[in-house]
Amino acid sequence: MTTTSHAIASGTVLITGPTGGLGRVATLAMASRPADERPDLVLIGRLGVALDEVADAARATGATVYAVGCDLARLADVRGAAQQVRDLLATGAVRPLRALVANAGVSVIDTRRASADGYELTFAVNHLAHAQLIGDLSGSFTAPARVVLLGSNTYHQNIFRKILGVPPAHWRDPVELAQPGVGTQGGVAYSDSKLAILYYAHELQRHAPAGVQVSVFEPGFMPGTGITREMPAGVQRIMRAVQRIPGVSTPVKSGPMLASIVLDDRWAHLRDGAFVVKDRERELEPVAVDRAREARLWEATAELLGAAD
Repeated sequence: MTTTSHAIASGTVLITGPTGGLGRVATLAMASRPADERPDLVLIGRLGVALDEVADAARATGATVYAVGCDLARLADVRGAAQQVRDLLATGAVRPLRALVANAGVSVIDTRRASADGYELTFAVNHLAHAQLIGDLSGSFTAPARVVLLGSNTYHQNIFRKILGVPPAHWRDPVELAQPGVGTQGGVAYSDSKLAILYYAHELQRHAPAGVQVSVFEPGFMPGTGITREMPAGVQRIMRAVQRIPGVSTPVKSGPMLASIVLDDRWAHLRDGAFVVKDRERELEPVAVDRAREARLWEATAELLGAAD
């Protein structure tokens, strides 16, 4: 039987991308915990009906919930959202910040598309926005605390992903990865962003305040979710069909697993960017552990965020 960490549950969990798919299921799984195992929730997403609906559904369980409007493709929005979170903490509207879940993500086929700050959109949302948010809130955590980043095995290729045409990462300097329209296909940009998340997780742990533990969660292969919305219609139909294969992940299956990583004592040991695939800790491929790349990503991320401020 899984035991909730009362230290984490006695505080606040912030989650990005709570309005659909994995994020929505994980949010409601946390909200549905028994009262003494239920954290306060801060939901960061685009303002609109979907954000209102998930906030209302979470409140209906008895949870304390605040929805903070934010477009992660605008770093000014991210900085504003972080300030709103700091205000909620300072006024006591929510309990101390114990966890941050960087769940939101996109996969943009046309890498010429840029964020409001001029960065390639997939890299901007999947990595830069969360780096901004975590950096702005690094002094707001109350230990013990957890940062959970959303990873993907697409950072490297195996036979299954090769058959499906899912390309691996093609790493370059992060400043180059952030530039739109450099010829990289959308699938590679997504895989690059997920490799960046692994590198960032390792370096973040080296810089994190004492008592803040960093891990990376891979929900498993989830075809047919919102992340594939820009794929051709035929590919989307195939992905929806694949969903019916036994053992294939879905938000309904993986969402509670993400909630467990955030809240449960079983995972209290995770740190240093430990990589969990669904409900098992896994070793990373050698390409995903590189001190020089990790240090350069940290440095370049600061440069890119500073240039956009």
